[in-house]
This record gives sequence, structure tokens and C-alpha cells, in this order.
Amino acid sequence: MAIELIRALYDSNTPIPDKDEYYNEAIEDIEFFDISSQIYHLLKQAGKLEETPLFFQKRLKQKYTEALYQNLFIKNQTEMLLKEFERSGIEVIPIKGTVFAEQYFGHIGARSTSDIDLLIKNNELDRAIECINTLGFTPDLKDIPSGFNLTFNKELPQSTIPLMVELHWNIVDPTTADLNIEEFWNQSKPFQDFNYVKELSDFHTFYMIVLHGWRHNMNSLKYFIDILQLIHNCQGRLDLITLFKVAKDDKTLKRLIRTLTTVYTQFSYLEQLIKLPSKKRYIFWNYEHIRNTDNRSIKKYFDFFDYQIFSYDSIRFSIKELCIWFLPPTELINVEKEMNNRNIAFLYIRLFKKRISNFLKTIRHT
Repeated sequence: MAIELIRALYDSNTPIPDKDEYYNEAIEDIEFFDISSQIYHLLKQAGKLEETPLFFQKRLKQKYTEALYQNLFIKNQTEMLLKEFERSGIEVIPIKGTVFAEQYFGHIGARSTSDIDLLIKNNELDRAIECINTLGFTPDLKDIPSGFNLTFNKELPQSTIPLMVELHWNIVDPTTADLNIEEFWNQSKPFQDFNYVKELSDFHTFYMIVLHGWRHNMNSLKYFIDILQLIHNCQGRLDLITLFKVAKDDKTLKRLIRTLTTVYTQFSYLEQLIKLPSKKRYIFWNYEHIRNTDNRSIKKYFDFFDYQIFSYDSIRFSIKELCIWFLPPTELINVEKEMNNRNIAFLYIRLFKKRISNFLKTIRHT
């Protein structure tokens, strides 16, 4: 499993695996989770790349090179967007993407990315949309409104996959938290030589990355690597006690506890770097659940329901999510209607039957 190699790269007391058979399986996992760039960079940085089999090195380098060229293109597009925001006098913060790779991994090719994420202020949304429209980005017609971001696409020559930009005005759904997004802006600082382009503090970058991992239910090793990299990179500047206090006020504490205890359970040495201010340990996360998409164990569904319903600091948020699970939001139904040209009643019934069917299949395979 690739997670064993990741442990060895971050924990100095864990040796690099030395069996060729291990690397045959590991390369499949690494490419499944699209983390070739991270593994290649971390191995080179640690001076341990040559300790791995030659076929493994070559495969990693090939994937790394492909991702590097893509990242260089995305960096160019990001810079064009940031300059347009600066020219228009619109405050913006690039999050994740190539800026994150360069700042926290140390190299533009160290973490592959496929899109551009920008944090803006809610009252600047209309101007921000005008800004990115001037550079050829148009609304994604398949995008389902989330209440805190919008997606735009730009068609690229000789490519069937458009470049995507997400405009965020919050980090989490504001209907399920009381997150004080203004503090993200208040503690940001100017990015490079810009006046209107900002960068998040280490504190809020870590906060954002943990919430991002939670949003995806930690269903990829890339979210683990992001959190590990930040802990190692910023350990002298991260105050988890303060973070948990802020999260309690923001009504995101359960999300942080769930995510970080999952990481700390898989990488127990982290307690020696930064002690986690929670004795709870999340027990449902399982490597096979995220690696094997056909896995239908009852434990996997316990994990899903715990994530979907019980990740919230308020019972009203949990009830809201439970209602959404049983009664999909109108926005989702409208998108389905446009794509399938069927009436709304039929689509509601089909989505509900699909969810029940999947749950029953899980029980039968347990």
C-alpha cells in the first residue's frame, strides 16, 4: 500500500520498503490517487529515490514530468487572472493550486493540479465574474450551486478538457457553519508585489486544507499528504489549541477533529511534532474503502453516514443534511433534468431509489 511509503517519507523512524513486489502494488496506488508528483518530489528531497526500484523511478518521473508541464500552464493562467484582478482593484486570494505547491512543497511540479481556485469577497462576486469573463471563462452549465462557490470553464485548443476556475466566497457551506471568513482576509498579507492579491496565513492555510480534506471525506491519499506537508513545514508556527478554539466558534470543530484524528491515527508519530488537542480517535476510515471503489462493506456506509450526518457541531446542521440525503436539492434535480430531459417527479424517485439500492447492496455484501 502506498500509505506505507508515505509514512517512511515523513517519519524518520520508518524505513523505506525494500521489496520490488511492494513497488509493483505501490505504483498502482500512487497513480490511482494521482500523487506521483508528490511522491517523486519527496523521495528526491529526502535523497531516497535511488533506494527504490528503477522501474518505479522511471514511472514516477514520467508522471511527474507530465504534471509539471500542466502545472506550468496553469501557473501562467493563474498569473493572468491575478493580474486582471489587480488591474480591476478586486481583492483575491489564490488557494491550493500551483501557489500552494510552490509555497509549501517548494517546487511548482511537486503537487499536480488541474484547476484554479480563487477566494474572493462575497460583495465582489459580480465584478469577479466580469473579470474572469474577459479572459474567456464562462459559467459551467453542469455546476450545482453550493452556496459558497461557482465554477467557470475555458475551452482550450487541442484539448477535450476545459480549464476550470472556481470562485469561492467561503471555505465551507455557510448554511452548515458560522465560519468567520473575514478573519481569513484580516490575517492575509500581500502576495508578491501585488496590492489586491493576497495570500493566506499559515494558520488559515492549514485550517482551509483540513476542511478541504473533510469535504472530500479523506477519500484520497493526496489530502493526507497536504496535511502532513503543512504540519512538517509549519510545525513551529501552528497552534492547534488556538485552531480548535476558533473552530468551536466557527461550528467546524467536529470536522477538524474527524479529519485530524484520521490523519493522526494513520501517522501516529505526529503526536511527537504537534500534540493533537483531542483524545478522540476516528475509527471508521479504512484504506481499502478509498482504494477499492467497489468495496461495499457496512463499515464503509457507517463512515458515509457519520460523515454526511454527524460531522456537524449543531443538530440543526445534521437535520439539514439528513433531509438533503433523502430529498435531493432542487439545483441537483434541475441539472439532472437538463441532462436527461425527464420530468422532476421521475428524477426524484430515481435518485431516491438509487440511494436505497446502493445501501441494500452494501448490506448484502457484508
